[in-house]
Amino acid sequence: MTKATGDLDSDEASARAGTVPRPNRIDGRRLRSERTKQLIIEAYLALVRENPVVQMPTAAHIAERAGYSVRSIFERFPDLSKLRVAAADYSLAQAAALAPARNVDGDREVRIRSQVETRAGTCERGLALWRVLVFSAPEDSELRSRVRLARERTVDRLRVMYRPELSTLPEREREHLLIALEAITDHESWGRMREQHGLSFEEACSVWIAAIDRLLPPTPPAD
Repeated sequence: MTKATGDLDSDEASARAGTVPRPNRIDGRRLRSERTKQLIIEAYLALVRENPVVQMPTAAHIAERAGYSVRSIFERFPDLSKLRVAAADYSLAQAAALAPARNVDGDREVRIRSQVETRAGTCERGLALWRVLVFSAPEDSELRSRVRLARERTVDRLRVMYRPELSTLPEREREHLLIALEAITDHESWGRMREQHGLSFEEACSVWIAAIDRLLPPTPPAD
């Protein structure tokens, strides 16, 4: 049954009229708002990295760094705790983008070094924010979920990188070893090596490499 002209959808009506439908206009205001939101998050992260004390920067300091008004912050985030959660999400996405699994099929030495250097880079970039998240998590369920997700991702990466060695262990021993490896290579471990013990990036990586190599069971022979 042929549709009446008034019943045609816009694309079909345009086609019958011999015209090309106009694409949806991009909402410039929405794009500017999203850009403002990102700059506010980046300003917050910059302030966190600069301040060794675990505390939330004030809205005034964040606004000044971002180049916007305090009102602009609260137009996009109901409160500063929501900004903190948004910063955690931003950092998790950035970490995933900057640290893909590499050399998964390499030999034992190559895999250990690759995993350690990737993890070290993540900890170096994110140590200050991680401390803020862990400090604030007990009072914020959303932050607790982000902390848990970050740790689960670390364990998943360990599981992938050391699959040959882990496959030789019973399930319970395998899970216990993963717990130990995650604990050894957490942000605070990295922070202690770099700050308290004054190790260089390369020296700290070497400590992790040696510890992981000792903990892992022998690598099974290739098929």
